Amino acid sequence: MTVSGEVLDNAAQNHQHNRQNGQKEKENHPYVTANPDCQSAMGAMGKPLRTKPRFILPSARQAVSATAPGAHRWREWARQGDMKLHSPTPLNQRKVLVPAALVLAVAAGGLLAVGSFLGLYVQPTSDDWCGAWMSRELGILGIANHFYEVQNGRITNGVVTGIVFAHGLTGPKLLPFLLVLFLLAGLVLLARGVFRLLGWEVPPSVTIAAATVVCVLLFFAGASPYQALLWAPSTVSHTLPSVLTVWSGLAALGASRRGRPAKGLALVFAMVTGVAIGTLSEPFTIVSGVFAAGAVAVLLPGRRSPRHWYPVSWCLLWCAGLTIGFVLLYTSPGAAWRRTQQPQQTSLLSSTELTATAQDWIHIWESVSEQRAYLAAVAVGLILGLAAATAERTARSAAGEPEAARGGRHLRRWVLTLLPVVLMGMCSFGVAYGLRMGYGPTGWTYVRTWSNFLFPMLLLLCTCGAVAGRALTRWQSSGGRSRPMVFAVTATAVVASVASLWAVAALVPTVRETAKDTVTRSVDWDRQDLLVRRMAAQGSKVVPYRPLRIGDLAEPYATPGYSGDWVAQCVARYYKVERIQKPAP
Repeated sequence: MTVSGEVLDNAAQNHQHNRQNGQKEKENHPYVTANPDCQSAMGAMGKPLRTKPRFILPSARQAVSATAPGAHRWREWARQGDMKLHSPTPLNQRKVLVPAALVLAVAAGGLLAVGSFLGLYVQPTSDDWCGAWMSRELGILGIANHFYEVQNGRITNGVVTGIVFAHGLTGPKLLPFLLVLFLLAGLVLLARGVFRLLGWEVPPSVTIAAATVVCVLLFFAGASPYQALLWAPSTVSHTLPSVLTVWSGLAALGASRRGRPAKGLALVFAMVTGVAIGTLSEPFTIVSGVFAAGAVAVLLPGRRSPRHWYPVSWCLLWCAGLTIGFVLLYTSPGAAWRRTQQPQQTSLLSSTELTATAQDWIHIWESVSEQRAYLAAVAVGLILGLAAATAERTARSAAGEPEAARGGRHLRRWVLTLLPVVLMGMCSFGVAYGLRMGYGPTGWTYVRTWSNFLFPMLLLLCTCGAVAGRALTRWQSSGGRSRPMVFAVTATAVVASVASLWAVAALVPTVRETAKDTVTRSVDWDRQDLLVRRMAAQGSKVVPYRPLRIGDLAEPYATPGYSGDWVAQCVARYYKVERIQKPAP
């Protein structure tokens, strides 16, 4: 094949210059390496060759004479997809993205550190009183049996509650720090694994910043930050399932690069984790089950090779575990007793109830949409996508692709774009339906349960931003990096960075208020706890207790009549007295 001598000379000289200076080849040093005819021509000239092709630039391809002998072989070779492109992020964008990610990680990490530190000031309230005395007197297995037989049927929830309160109040104080640590570490490791699978090269600072922002939004952007992070019964039921899912997905991703034994262990772990979540949290069972079923629907078509069945098998076993766990929970005596507390006057499948559930669902999303800080997930995802353009990719021409295949690819792309939105609507509607069934018309106001679908919502928003950022960088590379394009993408990086920092800064007042309420209550609680314990040690059977409310949670005397005041009864059991009463004015 005849190739322009000038192009070959320039390419060889550039390559030799880079080798002498110990530098890597950059995109502005065009040379041709992948075509055998070109390599033969360069070898004949006595120039050093690369044995492994790195990238081919369109300018080198255009330099080949279209009328030269053998030019059709070049065009056929390009159509077959043997051409690779390397499109690194321009230096001016890199100067914006990496420092902005570092600042963002420090800012969001500071809020997480404050939230974790506030765990040391957590004191019992609402369900904490019951969990504390049950764990002390019944033990871990005893409280798990109580949950199954009497309370709600959540066996795993009872086990975890017993573990958390096994050493008094030490567990609830350390739980926020452990949740933040394991969720943040799991997200970072999972993101790195996914990027490696996609061939993306993302700076570690950008990955850490994205994971930190997602955690901050999950814990502090909701309607009740105290319940989302600091109240143990809520975090056990509605935050811990997300952590377990992240680490289960990380185990599955790690096993996919290993042999059959590792994959088998990952599949077993997925099923066991699914059973545990099924008996831990009904809302998250609905959410994760819907998304796992959607993943099966996407992955199942075209799976012919046995090695391609691993992700489908993982999702199916996950759904099987969820189903087993939910059946155990629903058929338990505790769940049956709980359903009697909210007897249904009409069927929940009637048009009236479905309409009311739809209205509850709309109220939930109206409240969520009012929090503009959630848009930070899109902004930080955009930073991810813009920084991920250093990866090597293979460019394949669709010129020789059949029309039917191109149409199928476009249809699949639209399905993958719209399916997450549909799944998010389905799972959040399922949560609203379950809340109405369990708590009645006001069930949708239990904002702590929203974390079950807010976590995947944040991940989806971040993913959308990353895809958009990746598309912007590819558009910039395909346009030859003209000044308007570079300016537009750089401006986008600046805007995304500023928007992320603004959203994190907007949460500072919320964190400050939460810290003030938590510390103030802790001081008052310590003072009152010392007084109550002193009176109980002196033999008093009835002790005064003043309610100390926080986070819109129940405290004693919230219900009329002592016999129906379960919080007051749990406080009395905690202090080992017969009853508590309001202090004298």
